[in-house]
Amino acid sequence: MNERSQLTEHLRFFEEIGVSGVSRDPAWRARQMEARSGPEPAPSAAPVASGEALQLIRADLGDCTRCKLHTLGRRQIVFGVGNPDADLMFIGEAPGRDEDIQGIPFVGRAGQLLTKMIEAIGLTRNDVYIANVIKCRPPENRNPEPDEVASCEPFLFRQIDSIAPKVVVALGAVAVKALLKSDAPISRLRGRVIDYRGAKLVPTFHPAFLLRSPDKKREAWDDLKKVRALLRGDA
Repeated sequence: MNERSQLTEHLRFFEEIGVSGVSRDPAWRARQMEARSGPEPAPSAAPVASGEALQLIRADLGDCTRCKLHTLGRRQIVFGVGNPDADLMFIGEAPGRDEDIQGIPFVGRAGQLLTKMIEAIGLTRNDVYIANVIKCRPPENRNPEPDEVASCEPFLFRQIDSIAPKVVVALGAVAVKALLKSDAPISRLRGRVIDYRGAKLVPTFHPAFLLRSPDKKREAWDDLKKVRALLRGDA
């Protein structure tokens, strides 16, 4: 797809979710950088850089055999991708077929929509960090089972703590249940702002669900606007 076609697709998405215009003003992103570069409290011990911490977590994960998924056809572990110092982190449920092949989360059709959602709030994939609750593809993309989630959770929590984002977006019911230990439907939880591991967590619909239910894109856009306001410090 050439650059003009990509721009047309992005503008079509913005129109669908009700974005009336796109600003090139980088002022709010500059504020983020200023906040990040401001004075910090003196640590009690030498800090480990977030990028180095993520490498250690990945090394600890290894060629994981902690749950049955390693025997059920997974090609590789899909750990996470993006800025290790990101203010914004997205968490989905599990890798799909394309992710299992490429080793990168959210690269299929749902990933393409997620990219547009990120760009709709003035960021790029390089600005954020993207991961899943579990790191291996379940057979036929079924939902992760409780023992699989339990095996992967410690590594996800370490990722969150290492990155220390300002905002975490939980994409879909599986991610929300894993993070919040709640069986409440995503339709009831979406858009709320919840204190979570030092960050603000915003549940919203999974991009794969939005592909099946495009009428929900407007609600997802409302959630993204809330995320943008939190990043700006306006909420």
